[in-house]
Amino acid sequence: MDAISSIALASGLSWASGIRLYATVFIVGLLGKFGYVPLPGGLNILTHPVVIGAAGILCVVEFLADKFPYIDSLWDSVHTFIRIPAGALLAMGAINGADPMVAALVALLGGSLAGATHFTKAGSRALINTSPEPASNIAASFGEDGLWLTGGWLALAHPTVFIGCLAIFIVVMIWFIPKLWRGIKLVFTRFPSNPKNS
Repeated sequence: MDAISSIALASGLSWASGIRLYATVFIVGLLGKFGYVPLPGGLNILTHPVVIGAAGILCVVEFLADKFPYIDSLWDSVHTFIRIPAGALLAMGAINGADPMVAALVALLGGSLAGATHFTKAGSRALINTSPEPASNIAASFGEDGLWLTGGWLALAHPTVFIGCLAIFIVVMIWFIPKLWRGIKLVFTRFPSNPKNS
């Protein structure tokens, strides 16, 4: 695997983990097991039947949980502690470098990318959940599914294109996250914990 493909795989797995961790592990594991995608040695564990089976079950649970308001935010909250380290480990496995310094750097970058993607997703969904109707939540969830599928396909089939798109996505996230944070704070200030006047 050439350097561009390795970078695209590492960054693609990290990015995708922040959106759909279990679906990422499940699909990549299947593609590697049946020889559609050559995986580096550090990711061979993903092709194990137990890993594929567990990821498949959790993929279905995540798909369903992500479609319901408030359940999706609870799921995202718990997965703050899962998606970020998983993104770091997947990135490190994709590079498969023997140098500990390179492995540590890739893990830090992978975890940061997974974290930024996760917080963008989770924060957006928390704001969407303030809407009284569920249609916007379901639409957002299917939109994320489409984004995840498109990005994953690009990372594997057209790595150079994916890296360019990812660079744009990162710039948009850097611009969007502060606005998202202000929106979340605004929502909480509208519902003070100890209102003095009812």
